[in-house]
Amino acid sequence: MVSSGRIFLLVLIAGLWSCSAAQQTTTAPSSSTPASQGQTLPSAPEEQVQKQEQSQRIMGIVPMFAVTSRQNAPPLTPREKFHLMAKQVTDPFTFVAAGLQAGIGQATNEFSGYGQGAAGYGKRYGATFADQASGQFFSNFFYPTLFKEDPRYFRDGEGTVKHRIRYALTQEFVCHTDAGGRSFNWSNVLGAFTAGGLSNVYYPSTDRGFGLTMSRSAIALAYGSAGGLMQEFWPDVQRKVFHKQPQLPQSPAR
Repeated sequence: MVSSGRIFLLVLIAGLWSCSAAQQTTTAPSSSTPASQGQTLPSAPEEQVQKQEQSQRIMGIVPMFAVTSRQNAPPLTPREKFHLMAKQVTDPFTFVAAGLQAGIGQATNEFSGYGQGAAGYGKRYGATFADQASGQFFSNFFYPTLFKEDPRYFRDGEGTVKHRIRYALTQEFVCHTDAGGRSFNWSNVLGAFTAGGLSNVYYPSTDRGFGLTMSRSAIALAYGSAGGLMQEFWPDVQRKVFHKQPQLPQSPAR
């Protein structure tokens, strides 16, 4: 989670800068100008739309599977929530990110109780991957199924940069429900604290305890908010920085 959050933050700086610059230089809108969300694909069956959404990546690398630009997207079934969670946990980037974070921890001697050498690296790798997997399981499947909440990020894509920043930050704590309403995001919050508490099982004894669990869980939520910002602005980064028009699917015709 930490390594992914750092990548999100680096790309986010470029995205916000480009969006702000564009807003300052834009004059009256033209009827021929594409909508802020970019061109969209023709309506397609829901299964096909979800497949496209769950293939989104930042710079072709970082998964952005749990993002939809459809505010009216149909709710996910428990089976679909499990599939989405499993897809993110087993994605190659998850394994690579865990390896990079374990390497950083090895270099800085984080979790010193694990020691050094290959054994120490292996323990750090296992702990990092377990953090990511448990966070995904509880936040994107278990609690969303239990509380009937939607684990996806619903991208706004419209309005001022300030409005969209505020919207993105609040999405870590406000979610869409399966019934179509909005509620406090129990899935994200309880998921972060449950995964944080579970980490006490495999962290070194010097890195366990209530205080450390609370701080790690708060950091996880902070990185989740950073991820929300990147998910909100990445299509703008593609358009403004990389001059690539994102293709955002529409809801299927009814």
